[in-house]
Amino acid sequence: MTKLLGISGSLRTGSTNTLLVKEAARLFGDAELMLGDINLPLYNGDVEASVGVPQAVETLHGQIQAADAIIIATPEYNGNLPGVLKNAFDWVSRCKPMTWGGKPTAIMSAAAGRAGGIRGQNSLRFCLTAFQPHIVHGPEIAVAGGDAFDDAGQLTGEMYLKQLTQLMDNLRAAI
Repeated sequence: MTKLLGISGSLRTGSTNTLLVKEAARLFGDAELMLGDINLPLYNGDVEASVGVPQAVETLHGQIQAADAIIIATPEYNGNLPGVLKNAFDWVSRCKPMTWGGKPTAIMSAAAGRAGGIRGQNSLRFCLTAFQPHIVHGPEIAVAGGDAFDDAGQLTGEMYLKQLTQLMDNLRAAI
């Protein structure tokens, strides 16, 4: 069975980005979804030097290694990805070996604004450059507004469903 790692760039309970990750996994089909926990302490080189990499970071690193593919959904904060997501990347970069290189990775966003977080996706792509994943391009998924999900957490818009299904087909093909 395919192992998917889902990373939501939002820590909020009921986050639309967490819903988007789960919906992407559902549309992917037969797969085991692991959700990465990015609620980590702020990266500090002094902390790393004195006590090492936190166990939660080691767990996330292990999930990246074990995954066949990764799905990342990011909100957009002031035109960028949120600091909590960047912080997770900074911590994970301290773990060796880094096995993200070439790993199929789909990125998407959900945000309250009209553009659905597309600028957050752009900064996410830039931050992932150092890890050298195989980013699966298109279609772009940028879910705008907070009412795109029903009470069961599923996308309601036909356009979103069609595009997300296509992206998951592309992710599956990249594995």
